[in-house]
Amino acid sequence: MLINKFLLLKLFGATFGAILGYLYWHFVGCENGCTIQSVWWKMSAWGSVMGFLLLSIVGDAFEKKL
Repeated sequence: MLINKFLLLKLFGATFGAILGYLYWHFVGCENGCTIQSVWWKMSAWGSVMGFLLLSIVGDAFEKKL
């Protein structure tokens, strides 16, 4: 049961990171010269990976305390 909670936390991080990546592209991203920031799906994928990794670290820290 505990594994499912942490998996949901990581998936939430990936989803939230993808949304933040898209918003970053929409409001800040550049139009040319940038490889990641110039295309919406690349920025969303990058945000998704970063969100997954960040909440993976947080989830592992909580798991070790339990």
